Amino acid sequence: MHHFRYVSHKLHCEDVDLAAVAQLHGTPTYVYSAQTITDNYRRLAASLTGLDLRICYAMKANSNLAVLRHFANLGAAFDLVSGGELRRVLAAGGRAQDSVFAGVGKTEAEIQLALEAGVYGFHVESEPELARINHVAGQLGRKAPIAIRINPNVDAKTHAKITTGKSENKFGIPLTVAAEAYAAAAKYPHLQLRGVQMHIGSQLTTVAPFVEAVEKVLPFVQQLKRDYGIQYFSVGGGLGIVYQDALASGAQAWWDAQPAGERPLTPEVYGAALKPLLAPLGLKILLEPGRFLVGNSGVLLSRVEYLKRGSGKNFLILDAAMNDLVRPAMYDAYHELVPLVRDTARPALKADIVGPICESGDCFAKDRTLQQLGEGEYVAFLSAGAYGYTMASRYNTRAMAAEVLVSGARFELVNARESFETMVAGEKIPGFLKT
Repeated sequence: MHHFRYVSHKLHCEDVDLAAVAQLHGTPTYVYSAQTITDNYRRLAASLTGLDLRICYAMKANSNLAVLRHFANLGAAFDLVSGGELRRVLAAGGRAQDSVFAGVGKTEAEIQLALEAGVYGFHVESEPELARINHVAGQLGRKAPIAIRINPNVDAKTHAKITTGKSENKFGIPLTVAAEAYAAAAKYPHLQLRGVQMHIGSQLTTVAPFVEAVEKVLPFVQQLKRDYGIQYFSVGGGLGIVYQDALASGAQAWWDAQPAGERPLTPEVYGAALKPLLAPLGLKILLEPGRFLVGNSGVLLSRVEYLKRGSGKNFLILDAAMNDLVRPAMYDAYHELVPLVRDTARPALKADIVGPICESGDCFAKDRTLQQLGEGEYVAFLSAGAYGYTMASRYNTRAMAAEVLVSGARFELVNARESFETMVAGEKIPGFLKT
């Protein structure tokens, strides 16, 4: 569900006309709906009522400081994967002591920063990492709380680049040798065995892989509770969102109209399937959702630069490019594209939707049909709140986009468009090149 809809043929985010945002702050600009984030967070929490639950927002999906503060105000902790993300949590007023630090390549400096901030747990991905965390904790005279990430070898049947729970993936320790890894960890003097973790992938659209993975790992979790007194079980994240027909999916009537066997995975279905498995454990349960919480809360606004009519092919050329939203180029991902002003009287246009970057890969969609559009008109890429700005780059010396947060009828610029001066501020021409 989300809060994007047409009001008198004008696309709105909550009560804000998005054309007004584009005219005031220019394009490309990301716009996020605070109410959508709130609704998604509360629905997920309600679906697991009765459990000792902690939701750790996977901030790699969207790490804007205003978004992080909004999550902190809702009561969320954070799932972070770098020292920079930890610093963002602290800058936003989030609680590091409730948050977890994941990732396969933690540096000594990052481990030290996390220990000093008092993170709730390190999610350990390998046995060499156990030794490194123990070493850094010993230097600081502390005990580091850890949970080993278990790879259950479950096929999440998602995109190959975002699956994480199979044996050939780089993540975690195989379930078959996990007992030995915990035995080894228990011998380190500066580690505290606090929990166990798993995560099988992203953008899952059915509940079956979650159930399979939890059922596969449960006996081992129970053994860890008996042997080491662990306090929590993290089942990761991965809930998917609707990308196809995304605008219509914001209405309850759309969801109700879907055939029973084809309805998208909801928090309610997820909770109903997992709660009976998790409740008997008597452990704190951690969730680490990212995309589900913010994906459908954001859009990317863009401006039409040209309509280029070719021989048998039209090209709608936008001012947004693959550097602003890389998912279509990187994953062949689908994002619905809609005009900010809808005019049903216009003829249909079939075109490739492309950006200005000098690569054929700078293409958002091929042979997409939408209403006739021309130079200067605005469009919005839907479902762009996750892995949009956070994966953006400055390729072709293109400035990073602006970001805006909407709440009701109010909107505010929460990240100004990057200037050229800021972009090159850290660069210099060395003296030996000057004449």
